[in-house]
Amino acid sequence: MRCRAARRLRRTLGRRGAILLSYGTVWALYGYGQLVQPQPDRRGLHLLLSLMPLSAWACCWIVAGAIAVAAAFVPQGADWPGFVALVVIVLPWMLGYLLSWWPLETFPRGWVAAAIWGLIATPVIVVAGWREHPRPRRVGRRES
Repeated sequence: MRCRAARRLRRTLGRRGAILLSYGTVWALYGYGQLVQPQPDRRGLHLLLSLMPLSAWACCWIVAGAIAVAAAFVPQGADWPGFVALVVIVLPWMLGYLLSWWPLETFPRGWVAAAIWGLIATPVIVVAGWREHPRPRRVGRRES
């Protein structure tokens, strides 16, 4: 029974949906973590925190994750909001860290954090351009 459910989920999601589901879950958990136990060193986020409090940013991460999780279950072509949401929330995070390194020089490791977030988001951008393979029809399946 469990194997059948796993196969059905894999068929439903496909590769694109699997990425949306996994990254969306991570984004939502990251946002939740920022709400419950905010990171202690916020020097790299100083610029972003001047725009909104960390709790608001955390909610944005959670919403982006939820959009991606919901988009994981829709057909290819209609799943684009999930990919956009995953990338859009990372951009200010990357930019905030990068600007905190240079020119603001408030966080010497800002370039590292910016690079990490950029590299984490890169597979999302790559998968957004993938096409799912058409699913073969099962022989002997009754058409209704």
